[in-house]
Amino acid sequence: MESKIYDVVIIGSGLGGLISGLLLAMEGKSVCILEKNNQYGGNLQTFVRDKNIFDTGVHYIGGLEEGQNLNKIFSYLGIRSDLKLEKMDPNGFDQIYIDADQTFYPLAQGYDNFVAQLLPFFPDQEEALKTYITDIQNVCERIPAYTLNKPSPHDEALIQINAKSYFENLTSNLSLRAVLAGQNFLYAGTEETPFYVHALCVNSYIQSAYRCLGGGSQISKLLIKQLRAHGVDLFKHKEVVALPMEAGKIEAAVTKCGAVYKGNTFISNIDPKITLQHIGSDNFRKTYYNRIQNIPLTTSSFSVFITLKEGCIPYKNHNIYHFSDHCQLFNTSSSSNQFQLISMSSKDKMAAFADGISVLTYMSFDEVKIWENSFNTVHTPQDRPEGYEVFKKQKTEEILLTLEKHIPNIRSAIKGIYSASPLSYRDYIGNVAGSLYGPCLSSSAPLQHYIGPTSKISNLYFTGQHVNMHGILGVSIGALLTCSVLLNHTDLFDRIRNH
Repeated sequence: MESKIYDVVIIGSGLGGLISGLLLAMEGKSVCILEKNNQYGGNLQTFVRDKNIFDTGVHYIGGLEEGQNLNKIFSYLGIRSDLKLEKMDPNGFDQIYIDADQTFYPLAQGYDNFVAQLLPFFPDQEEALKTYITDIQNVCERIPAYTLNKPSPHDEALIQINAKSYFENLTSNLSLRAVLAGQNFLYAGTEETPFYVHALCVNSYIQSAYRCLGGGSQISKLLIKQLRAHGVDLFKHKEVVALPMEAGKIEAAVTKCGAVYKGNTFISNIDPKITLQHIGSDNFRKTYYNRIQNIPLTTSSFSVFITLKEGCIPYKNHNIYHFSDHCQLFNTSSSSNQFQLISMSSKDKMAAFADGISVLTYMSFDEVKIWENSFNTVHTPQDRPEGYEVFKKQKTEEILLTLEKHIPNIRSAIKGIYSASPLSYRDYIGNVAGSLYGPCLSSSAPLQHYIGPTSKISNLYFTGQHVNMHGILGVSIGALLTCSVLLNHTDLFDRIRNH
């Protein structure tokens, strides 16, 4: 198998790698995908505790109804009809809670319904609400790839609009600002985040919002089934450590175990920083290499996963975004009791009681840096140094104290409690410093922080959450961009849009 020369070798089996591999195989290309871990899927990975399935990264998905963009992509790939989904509460799929207000504010599905559900809380802000809904739709229309139309050059005026400034100009009402920007965890927004990032992330959920019953790994499993049906070779436990070059092109991917996979074209679905390190800095201009290496990354996360005793906690078919005060918006350095994303799970559709709860909060990698030389996964287990478990228990307790505000009886309902730090996300997902979403995009230096699908090496391409946009929808569209550039045609978008 190692002597075979593939048309395309893909490094990493995250969503971008899987979709890119399938699209290219559908075009008749011979493809192999190399994954370093025991499980395919990157952020689509799930894990089981006390017979309950938890997601590492996918808590809900948008744009999945007939005619919407992710629905069209997944239908073209042959997986949409097999997804097991539950539609979230149409009148409040997300609820924003701010301690200072002691109020749950609902974010509803449907543009008109979004305004209608918030208007009773902000009766004097109808114009601001309608302007916001119109603006996010207009932003999405100005980015052709989002609507599955032929890609075009960057709209420089659009990508320089700052999200924080946008909300400050939209309204002087601090609560409304906080509510409309309250889904910040979808993109780990900072004071530098462009407004288009916010608009692209939230728009699809307002169109339609669904949970994946049984976890987001069903997406990767369905894609792998299609990949194998199209003759794609998939290999687990193959960590790429080098990309040797010859005559200015990459000739092979060399793995930690010594296996060599040759190809004509290579697509990296791993962090571009790591990709360039595998190739070597001397193969790039210093300015390019340093720019990629120095792009700031979005923060990481600390997560708590709780399994529940049967029949104790009523299931809520919405997420809760909890802020301690209005000033925490765009502050990703918040401690665990200042911001939380709370999401319930259940094995069955229309369940009366929850089986599990996931709670996520921002955490800088600096908080776990003293243990950075440790590495622990199921495939390569290793004990973390002394003090790590004590640290996690302390952070978990902080999260439970806030969670009790929403679920007063939570402690008596707990069957098991587990946690994951930035080290866990780094080790399992492979992102530098456990970054949630890759590059921290900037409205003041939009192109300096941007990574496109092409590289400075003619047969190397990028895909995944570090390219264009992150998230299920963003990565799916990014894979289309990568493949359309590689195939040197753009009718791929037309075929998917009209499928």
